[in-house]
Amino acid sequence: MKASRRDFIQSLGLGSASLSLGHYNGYSKDSKSLSLDDQQLFVGDNIAVANTQYGKVRGFILRGIHTFLGIPYGADTSGSNRFMPPQKPNPWTETRPAVWWGNTAPQIMDNRYANQYASFVDHWNYDDVSEDCLRINVWTPTLDQKKRPVILWLHGGGYTNGNAIEQDGYHGENLSRFGDVVFCSINHRLGALGYSQLSAAGGHPASGNVGNLDMVASLEWIRDNISNFGGDPGNVTIIGQSGGGSKVTTLMNMPSAKGLFHKAVALSGSSLSGTNKEFAEKVGLKIMEEAGLKPGDIKGLQKLSWREYIDVANKAAAKMGDEAKRMNIARAGFSPVGDGQYLAAGEFFKDSSHFSADIPLLINTTFHEQSPSRTDALLETITLSGVKEKLKTRFADQTSNVVDAYAKNFPEAKPIEIWALINSNRKNAIATANVKSGQKKAPVYVSWFGWQPPLFDGRMRAFHCDDICFWFYNTDLMLTHTGGGKRPRALSEKMAKSFLNFVRTGNPNGGGLPNWKPYTSEKGETMILNDQSMLALDPDREARKSLV
Repeated sequence: MKASRRDFIQSLGLGSASLSLGHYNGYSKDSKSLSLDDQQLFVGDNIAVANTQYGKVRGFILRGIHTFLGIPYGADTSGSNRFMPPQKPNPWTETRPAVWWGNTAPQIMDNRYANQYASFVDHWNYDDVSEDCLRINVWTPTLDQKKRPVILWLHGGGYTNGNAIEQDGYHGENLSRFGDVVFCSINHRLGALGYSQLSAAGGHPASGNVGNLDMVASLEWIRDNISNFGGDPGNVTIIGQSGGGSKVTTLMNMPSAKGLFHKAVALSGSSLSGTNKEFAEKVGLKIMEEAGLKPGDIKGLQKLSWREYIDVANKAAAKMGDEAKRMNIARAGFSPVGDGQYLAAGEFFKDSSHFSADIPLLINTTFHEQSPSRTDALLETITLSGVKEKLKTRFADQTSNVVDAYAKNFPEAKPIEIWALINSNRKNAIATANVKSGQKKAPVYVSWFGWQPPLFDGRMRAFHCDDICFWFYNTDLMLTHTGGGKRPRALSEKMAKSFLNFVRTGNPNGGGLPNWKPYTSEKGETMILNDQSMLALDPDREARKSLV
């Protein structure tokens, strides 16, 4: 175990300490109420043992929640399995321990903790990195046949970084207890190992989408096994944030995912198309060239260590920058490929007869996804003229129009907040809401998170990732995002209840927020999430019109 990983006992201690503030209403292994003076952790030979189709697993019971960590849902992806669709895990005969997280998917770990403030705020949780990374975590109130709603969390990191428990706020214990649901999270292949389109270079046609096919495999595992954990495979909700939000919308447009989930939530990220197949294939050929191999020698790529391959692939992608500009490709990295076979080609959600049309979607973003002054206090005093100067390289001769439009739309906002709002604009989120609601079958709900933590002299604002722990009832666990206490807890209770209602029924109403109307492109119904939440009608429409 790497020294940078927080000790497991410390993480338990943080949970216990935070829960003592009043954020606890748990049960013992006998489902009887207990206090924090009672035993909290139960682990032993005959405790928390569950069946899977591949063999039995043994977890533990923590504060009344049965917890299973690092269960294989797929085989090792190294060697001949690299660049291939996920394979089934090998069965086991002995009861397998499921008490520790699975390996993090291969990614560049150099200087992961170099930024002390980022490490402090987000509590990065990383451990061993390996291609044997297809693992699922499960939190459930008990092992019975109750058929609870199931939630699958897809972590962020832009298809390149992250893992299922990267932040403490990703943990499913509190939400499982609070909502009587089964909460799952997964690791899957990332970056070049998950999204190198090598079909033109002699590779498998699915090679550009195997990271997403891993997610499909995890949903198949849920379909086939979750009833043994008290879950209902007929009521599954996928939820992701940032890159995870994009994973949600791509899964909604993968034929192999049809019928495996029934509701979807995209937080601070979504996509309306996959990577251009022609460009992705050119990158694949460039990878072979950079590796010094002839097209067709996929085995040669499979013999490289995962780090060697990632370095080769990243160099190849960097050399394709000019070609990306020529083909008007906005993103030249590695992400799902719109090949028309494993992922829909063209724009998503255009077909009202597509299976995605029947799936309710909840979309949320934060006011200040990117706030420039978070680590630079001097920017708090910037003027509107200064903001225009800073944004000139981005908007050129339209800069004044954009800044003035946002300043007019938000007259109470400080110049630094105007800058943050522009950086964090809802253009992509609204585009997704517009096209998805156009299918006119299942509702779309849109929210905008504006709650600001009283940390770092107020400069964090409603930042990227801050809303996650509110949806998951973890505000007293993710103290570095909220400060803890009753103020964030009050909003979290309403957001978590609304999310749980959406999970159960596809409608978030009844959780304590104001009446939340489905989104329409005409009115732009948007739930503002804050200490005092309210439903607004497209609150930034005039400002967004200025964006080009």
